[in-house]
Amino acid sequence: MGLRDLGQQAIHASTVVPRLWTAATRAGVGPSGAVTALLVSQAALRTAAVHGAGVPGRTNALRHFLWQAVLTARIGREAAAAIAVAQEAGSPAVKDSRIDVHNNAVGQDYGAAHAAELAQGSAAAAVERLVPVAIEKWDADELIWIRPH
Repeated sequence: MGLRDLGQQAIHASTVVPRLWTAATRAGVGPSGAVTALLVSQAALRTAAVHGAGVPGRTNALRHFLWQAVLTARIGREAAAAIAVAQEAGSPAVKDSRIDVHNNAVGQDYGAAHAAELAQGSAAAAVERLVPVAIEKWDADELIWIRPH
């Protein structure tokens, strides 16, 4: 990976919060929905880092699944999908983005089917409750990575 690629990744990573906020408000969820999007994103990032550690690709796959499942349950599939698209926009890692789109869709499907239970409690608690499901989906190859696992 060249210096230019690293620079592009750093810029993309450093703009996550403004991109999520803008995408959420453009999706029509208002300031409270935008805050929800940020809280769910933070919880998914932290939880996936803990439960995905040590297995290549698993942290990223879990993060996208957890994030989109809880977000879909709390603000609706259309808004969650719009936020996911905005998150991937401009990503310098095209192959990784395609994988993220897949894992986001798996999360959206799960979130839509289990909205009532995922809407309960804090964002962090909802994300944490989903960990066994996410691990099961990873083990069953429903969540993917660049290489087979």
